[in-house]
Amino acid sequence: MNKITKKLPEAPGIYILRGTRHSILYIGKATSLRARVASYFRNDLMATRGPIIASMIGVVKTVDFIKTDSVLEALILEAHLIKKYKPPYNTKEKDNKSFNFVVITKEKFPRVMTMRSRNLETKHPSELKPKTSRLKAVFGPFPQGVVLHEALTMVRKIFSFRDTCKVGQGKPCFNAQIGLCPGVCVGRVSQNEYTKTIQHIKLFFEGKKPALIRLLEHEMRQSAQKLKFEEALRIKKTIFALKHIQDVALLKADHARETRPDLGNLNLRSDLSFARDPFRIEAYDIAHISGTNTVGVMIVVEDGEPKKSDYRKFKIKTSTNDDNASLREILSRRFEHTEWQMPKLIIVDGGKAQVNTAEKALTEWGIAIPVVGVVKDKHHRPKDIFYGKSLPRAGLGGIAHERSILLANSEAHRFAVAYHQKLRGEIK
Repeated sequence: MNKITKKLPEAPGIYILRGTRHSILYIGKATSLRARVASYFRNDLMATRGPIIASMIGVVKTVDFIKTDSVLEALILEAHLIKKYKPPYNTKEKDNKSFNFVVITKEKFPRVMTMRSRNLETKHPSELKPKTSRLKAVFGPFPQGVVLHEALTMVRKIFSFRDTCKVGQGKPCFNAQIGLCPGVCVGRVSQNEYTKTIQHIKLFFEGKKPALIRLLEHEMRQSAQKLKFEEALRIKKTIFALKHIQDVALLKADHARETRPDLGNLNLRSDLSFARDPFRIEAYDIAHISGTNTVGVMIVVEDGEPKKSDYRKFKIKTSTNDDNASLREILSRRFEHTEWQMPKLIIVDGGKAQVNTAEKALTEWGIAIPVVGVVKDKHHRPKDIFYGKSLPRAGLGGIAHERSILLANSEAHRFAVAYHQKLRGEIK
């Protein structure tokens, strides 16, 4: 496959892995097509990507690609092609409920939002029927929620839209104040004007940028003919933005996702010494008494120091005396907050079972973050550190990080117990 990968450009785009009879096995996007496709043919594929991807590569015969002008367009084209061709390996690694979609509501002033497939009726992530007739368009699936969040933020800077504000609420919403909502909340835009914006967004998410630009150029000429020069200038700026998409944030998010699987081969202590971003550890713990009033917490340690402003509390909704189920619920709720900074390491309280639970959940959601567990003795004192498949012991980098792990675990336990005691006091 080296001959194939050398022919690929170092540019963003879509790659298509094909099997016998030119069948499509997998469709993915990349910031660099050459680097991304080459990563599938390394000797450590089993360790970095898992058995499903490793088995797929064993039957790959050819690789096709489509070059795009930006990572944002690659993201949208990836979702469009997955929906069209339904590649089997695009869904084998993920629970159907974990896919993300962009939806447009059926209203006078439609909202543009993201939804999980568990909120849509689906047998396959690319065959969607809304549970409600209030949706007029659904785009996806988008495998990575964090990357989609960055992408939607970029689209919103080009085409401002409504998401949560109420029409005619009397005062501008926060997004209207910063230019990300056209101001339907205070009547700044007519229904006809806003309908045009929604049409533009639909064309963009359908992967029809050339057609969209032609439509905008037509609208610009019409505005100029009607002497609406300010409107013509606004459209001209939109066309320029589409032709010169600046997706630095998206490149960063996508690059982080593509490189995280290799953390097991890095000396993290050395990496920390030269990293620009702080080394963020998130630790999770559960507290309850005989399965009642179960709570969970997330604490953060950055560069060996607790970052209490990022601590979070969770009241467990899962009605079961099962710490693994509670851990999965906390992680699910945490990673729905794509606006929170992503950690470089996750710590759970426990050994193999807890680490496996976390790793399985992260794999299903398309998130590649190493997980380790802190094993306790009968007195609840740290006895050992359990390293999961995502991060062998050799990859941790020495005592410095082990101290941070133990600190994070201890702080999570303290915070969880304090939160649980407070709730018990309020209940009494």
